[in-house]
Amino acid sequence: MNIASLIDHTLLKADATKSQIEKLCAEAKEHQFASVCVNPTWVKFAAEQLKGTDVMVCTVIGFPLGANTPEVKAFEVSDAIANGANEVDMVINIGALKDRDLELVERDIRAVVDASKGRAGSKVIIETSLLTEEEKVIACELSVKAGADFVKTSTGFNGGGATPEDIALMRKTVGPDLGVKASGGVRNAADAKAVVDAGATRIGASAGIAIVQGLTADSDY
Repeated sequence: MNIASLIDHTLLKADATKSQIEKLCAEAKEHQFASVCVNPTWVKFAAEQLKGTDVMVCTVIGFPLGANTPEVKAFEVSDAIANGANEVDMVINIGALKDRDLELVERDIRAVVDASKGRAGSKVIIETSLLTEEEKVIACELSVKAGADFVKTSTGFNGGGATPEDIALMRKTVGPDLGVKASGGVRNAADAKAVVDAGATRIGASAGIAIVQGLTADSDY
């Protein structure tokens, strides 16, 4: 298994600087990671850094709270794609899910899927650390119904992170064809193997270098 090809090399900190994003992109090129995952303000710069390579540019939508309206999230997607994004990771409306306003949750996901379809891959962050097992299943089912390409565990901003148990539940719910992204908590090769064995097809981590070098990182996202 080429673990590097599954990694979204991630830097989403608010204080990330241009030189740090440049370094992130250089590392992604060197190790042939699947993508770099950066905040929207860095998409254009990252796309320029990665031009002519197979490394994609991934960005986040409605991040990290998921509390924007569907219309705002759809605009974010269009703007990100115009700047060079190949994939978009959106945060669901977590409060709406808790309220069982499932029509809004689905409409929220679908707004992003529709804005990205045919132009960029779409991943749905369900924020497992804030959800019950039943809510995790519902969020995954709605993501499938709305036509998303992936479901994803976490933002990394609300504690918790990817566990093999959550990945297995998500994989069971979405079936064999949808992508499942484990993010948060993956700090070394053993963590990566555990989530992949559970059904993950992508890993979001700031610890990408440590993972491919067989080390353990201090932080995971």
